[in-house]
Amino acid sequence: MSKVLRSVVTGVGGYLPETIVTNEELAKIVETSDEWITERTGIRQRRRAAADQPVSDLAVAAARRALEAAGRTPQDVDLIIVATTTPDLTFPATATIVQRKLGCPVGPAFDVQAVCSGFVYALSVADGFVARGRAKCALVIGAEEMTKLMDWTDRGTCVLFGDGAGAVVLETMDGEGAKTDRGMLGFALMADGTKQDLLYVDGGVSTTGQVGHLRMQGNQVFRHAVVNISDAIVAAAADAGVEISEVDWFIPHQANLRILEGVARRLGIDEEKVITTVSEHANTSAASIPLALDAAVRDGRIKKGDLLLMEAMGGGLTWGACVVRF
Repeated sequence: MSKVLRSVVTGVGGYLPETIVTNEELAKIVETSDEWITERTGIRQRRRAAADQPVSDLAVAAARRALEAAGRTPQDVDLIIVATTTPDLTFPATATIVQRKLGCPVGPAFDVQAVCSGFVYALSVADGFVARGRAKCALVIGAEEMTKLMDWTDRGTCVLFGDGAGAVVLETMDGEGAKTDRGMLGFALMADGTKQDLLYVDGGVSTTGQVGHLRMQGNQVFRHAVVNISDAIVAAAADAGVEISEVDWFIPHQANLRILEGVARRLGIDEEKVITTVSEHANTSAASIPLALDAAVRDGRIKKGDLLLMEAMGGGLTWGACVVRF
């Protein structure tokens, strides 16, 4: 086979704000209970960013850890993509703020907005740069402060979300053009704008002029999630030329334990291969996949050469999956 360029994950990092909000604490402000939340979602606690802690601060903290893991410095970075639905400002892009705070050199820096699917979308965009030699060392970050979008009187949504950030460093490496190569191997990205009303925020610059609150039809989202995510996983595996049975670790978007289990059952994925962190930080939207990846790399489960399958679904509706050899 002829040589090809691959975009390879060389470093992973995560960051969670210090403040922990337990289910018991939420039960004091909205009609719910630890038992109700845990049984339906698997969530036991979530993190909340400080009032003076913008999402770029979370992104920078995760990025620094990813760069350290990769043995790189901010001066090596020539592309920054931040997946977020809770930016510091309407503009500029949070990625440019991260670039400034890290002290990275001048180069492309922009945000990707696909809500919970944002990290998978951002990886695909970054792969378009790195695997074509247009960037050599990219930072791909998922960073969110979803608690800023909550209606704290709506127990159907406010118990589900938290704040956090995760990041990966992608670098150019030579591959053989085979499924045994390290790096990004396959993607499947989807969106269906007709399902907007199932999961959205009821505010915006050109509509209400306000940030708004997250609104969700939970049962409908669940129904679409299991089917859509499963289809995307099958498509991404086909794009990578691998069988789902070959996957070493399944790293799903950490939205709801029941969705994670439903997708795994539908595709016949062994539950021991599923990385789950939702109980510790709830749904952190675009940050949830890299946070779960970071946790499994740090505890030694994920090792170099392992075949990883990542997936997510979010507002839009958007959904997608990717296959990566770590």
